[in-house]
Amino acid sequence: MQEAATPKVSFVSLGCPKALVDSERIITRLRAEGYELARKHDGADIVIVNTCGFLDSAKQESLAAIGEAMAENGKVIVTGCMGAEPEQIEAAYPGVLSITGPQQYESVLDAVHRALPPAHNPHIDLVPPQGVKLTPRHYAYLKISEGCNNRCSFCIIPKLRGDLVSRPANDVLREAERLVKAGVKELLVISQDTSAYGVDLKYAASPWQDRSVRAKFFDLARELGELGAWVRLQYVYPYPHVDEVIGLMTEGKVLPYLDIPFQHASPDVLRAMKRPAAQEKTLARIQKWREQCPELTLRSTFIVGFPGETDSDFAYLLDWLDEAGIDRLGCFKYEPVAGASSNAIGNAVPDEVKQERWNALMARQQKISTRRLKRKVGTRQQVIIDEVGPTVAKGRSKADAPEIDGAVYLTSRRPLKVGEIVTAKIERADQYDLHGSVAGF
Repeated sequence: MQEAATPKVSFVSLGCPKALVDSERIITRLRAEGYELARKHDGADIVIVNTCGFLDSAKQESLAAIGEAMAENGKVIVTGCMGAEPEQIEAAYPGVLSITGPQQYESVLDAVHRALPPAHNPHIDLVPPQGVKLTPRHYAYLKISEGCNNRCSFCIIPKLRGDLVSRPANDVLREAERLVKAGVKELLVISQDTSAYGVDLKYAASPWQDRSVRAKFFDLARELGELGAWVRLQYVYPYPHVDEVIGLMTEGKVLPYLDIPFQHASPDVLRAMKRPAAQEKTLARIQKWREQCPELTLRSTFIVGFPGETDSDFAYLLDWLDEAGIDRLGCFKYEPVAGASSNAIGNAVPDEVKQERWNALMARQQKISTRRLKRKVGTRQQVIIDEVGPTVAKGRSKADAPEIDGAVYLTSRRPLKVGEIVTAKIERADQYDLHGSVAGF
């Protein structure tokens, strides 16, 4: 009797790390059911496109990816943030098999089963205990909650993903433990609003090993720090209790790194954005954090050209950046997003002014980054290796998140392995990266 051919699925994952985690969950389930991943659309039986719908430019990228999949394959299932408002997808590509919103794993699997039933082979166990990961083996994103309770005027994430829903602490810790046992050296803790973790659960405790652990940002970070991996905290809204985790950084439990999306510094712009507006207090907090933990690296994102942003608002932001000394920075030119309340503000900033401000902010940040990186020349840094080459390896220090921050380029007397953590002597710095040699293993 001839065995049925193994069904093959091609997968496209767009958008943020939170969407990547959704993709990993879907792929893990499909692999458990005997599906194979295909490298190309035309070699697959079906294509799944996990879309991003946050900005118009992201929607265009998603539509282009769907179009490519339709042209090369023809059988396409769409999921993700753009799927929460399917009209645009339906209008452009009426032939897609299914459209679902973010986190709707069961609906995606149902659509796959309808179009491409799984081949049953009881002799195959395709999935390792930690699941299938789309990141390299040595680091993994750990999503601790879905959704968001904030109502920032420029953002439609709560509309797409709903209000905050946190995972119980023991559920997160079990996943983290499995990942570390599978060889993961770095856990990147993510959610829409990481420091709000557990608010919806009223910080309820759950049993973990021989104790109870509360679903609270500090408590979870402390427990993750006991697993023996680097723990990096991302998308941290600057609530007062964030101050508590700085102590975990000085103890070496979590990395001395905070990714805080400040978005702006001008009180007027922050009020219009519906963000916390007391940035003079934020500067004092940053100073206190750095006194407590001198190694602290701050990453942030900012928006220029928000409706009503004046020249003086922008000048205020540049001065604030100088004083705050933000180490790593991402900057976006404001885009109106369908359904965002900021669309009703008026006083739109012209596109050419947005571009001028973006250029000016990035030039200022380049100087700040260069200045702060120069301080590391002559120091020794722990570096995790991401890529190895014939003469130079590329890695990251504790100050560098994958994909978004700078890198450390190293020479070594012996061949290095991806995922290895080495001690490096930093010999020079440029605007965004460090260069040095391996001084210890």
